[in-house]
Amino acid sequence: MEKTFMPPFKTAEALLDHQLNGLQWTVAHAYSGSAFYRKQFEKAGVMPGDVKTLDDIARLPFTTGNDLKEGYPFPLLSVPEKDVVRIHASSGTTGKRKVLTYTQKDLDTWFDMFARCYEMAGVTPEDRVQIAVGYGVWTAGMGFQMGCERLGAMAVPVGPGNIDMQCRFLEDLGSTVFCCTASMALLMAEEVHKRGLKDKIKLKRIILGSERSSASMRAKIKDLLGLTDMFDITGMTELYGPGTGLDCPRHEGIHYWADKYILEILDPDTLEPVADGEVGEMVVTTLEKEASPLIRYRTRDLTRKIAKPCSCGSILPMHDRIMGRSDDMIVLRGVNIYPGQIDEVLSSISEAGSEYQVHLERKEDGKDYMVIKAEAKQGLDPSAAARSGIR
Repeated sequence: MEKTFMPPFKTAEALLDHQLNGLQWTVAHAYSGSAFYRKQFEKAGVMPGDVKTLDDIARLPFTTGNDLKEGYPFPLLSVPEKDVVRIHASSGTTGKRKVLTYTQKDLDTWFDMFARCYEMAGVTPEDRVQIAVGYGVWTAGMGFQMGCERLGAMAVPVGPGNIDMQCRFLEDLGSTVFCCTASMALLMAEEVHKRGLKDKIKLKRIILGSERSSASMRAKIKDLLGLTDMFDITGMTELYGPGTGLDCPRHEGIHYWADKYILEILDPDTLEPVADGEVGEMVVTTLEKEASPLIRYRTRDLTRKIAKPCSCGSILPMHDRIMGRSDDMIVLRGVNIYPGQIDEVLSSISEAGSEYQVHLERKEDGKDYMVIKAEAKQGLDPSAAARSGIR
């Protein structure tokens, strides 16, 4: 029987019981192993024994990116250093990076989660997976590769850039899956089209990570490459790395691995829960992470929960695509506007291309104005573009 990386739970109740056990273990583990967390708990007036239900998560203190930077080089470390087998670091370019530690169990958990992503996307051991993301201390390349190998598919670890090699391997090695950022996918699609390779390659699926992409951009990539399907993968260095969620072939939302972490969606200002369907900040708490557990970690990523179960039948809950970051939010005349909302509107305009600019200006009348300049869809008649206000 073929191995599956999906959770064994058959009911939502069993999943919630698992979450409670994991939350209780994580709080006790962090309290006993981390001086930082112990101080935070004592300051908040909460002890491990106080966590009796999942609702008690609201009593726990938050953890932030600044906490990780201030704890450099090994923040949140909750195991003896001798148990750490690897580190990864955030891709930030200013100040001290956020360095995360991993035990062997942490790595096994991460690679199993990533293999689950491939499995949900329909990838099998028969596939050849070309990996075009960065390697090194960044989590991306290692996650995509080790998850691929855990599934049993062939990994083709090219790394980012190097378009000639990417095209050559697509043609000569017959890669069927391509893993990259949205901008890299668009570049490759245009290059394959320019070189006339569409009918010479066997590419069927692309898995996109790291960057937001509009519906029009994804449609363009899919058309130029002749793809069967495209998927969005989520993740962050702090939460193992990429591979913590994926949209299934029904594309009704991002399934997130609720057996590995608890997801709260909170108002970034009040830090209170928002209603299902409302946009808020993702706050995550890990359930079995040993070396650097996360307790109510503020990711700054904005999304919304999707309360309706997916038609695929999975009990794994869903959230929407990442709409931006709380520090990217635009407040225009008292209205909160997120980059993802602009994507959604432009994607509904058939004449609009996949690239746009947002210009903000406060004029002499004291009012704020926003002008969106979108490129016209490739091949669109200029007069039709002008009538649509697109140039």
